[in-house]
Amino acid sequence: MTDNKRVTNKQILDKINDLKVGDEGLNALAIKIVSRMVKLKSMEDWFDHVNKSEIAGSVAYQDLELTEEEEALGEAAKLMTLMNLFQEEEQYEKCAIIKGRMAQVNKILRKKK
Repeated sequence: MTDNKRVTNKQILDKINDLKVGDEGLNALAIKIVSRMVKLKSMEDWFDHVNKSEIAGSVAYQDLELTEEEEALGEAAKLMTLMNLFQEEEQYEKCAIIKGRMAQVNKILRKKK
């Protein structure tokens, strides 16, 4: 019964009867199983709720402890993506603003090298 084949209810009951658990022991076992399942489900729900909260994301991001250079590289990647997007949409005013911010980021990156 320990392999990955499907097991019927009759096989499970036969195995329990072989163990001579009895109705009282079976009820206690059922209560423990249900209790654990409820705890796991409530823990899963809590974890999903916490992960979706705004503070969880900011705390996790802060735990990365990025260096100034790593922050600048991330900012540069974001700015280049936005620059490509705005160029395709012909939003040149936004491109000019991004170009100015990119100069600041490049200054940080040159300082680190």
